[in-house]
Amino acid sequence: TNDGEIITAAIDRADLPDGALAGNPVSAGVVEGVAHVVTDPHTQVLSPGEILVAPFTDPGWTPLFINAAGLVMEVGGMMTHGSVVAREYGIPAVVGVLDATHRIKTGQRIRVHGDQGYVEILEAAKDEEVTG
Repeated sequence: TNDGEIITAAIDRADLPDGALAGNPVSAGVVEGVAHVVTDPHTQVLSPGEILVAPFTDPGWTPLFINAAGLVMEVGGMMTHGSVVAREYGIPAVVGVLDATHRIKTGQRIRVHGDQGYVEILEAAKDEEVTG
């Protein structure tokens, strides 16, 4: 808002698979791969085929898109930077996924449904696995 207030809203859709993270579809397609959570584009590198998970993007993030197989962002809409670049590169993208950078861990296998607007976490991160 004009007062600097950040307005957030959880997206609750009954049509999603159990445990799916809801968001807004901004670039069509479905991709499955390894998540890489990035909060600073200047200190991290994406390996080819990884799925970029970020709070937001701006033009400084563009070099990461070269290797990205998909995009998940906490904020954004159809015309925000990440959405536009994802469509230009032809990679599936979902934005508006509340707390994505905390709910998804680097190394987790995820599936991005860019046409339906949700993300599935397919396996736990290595540090969350139970051994026994």
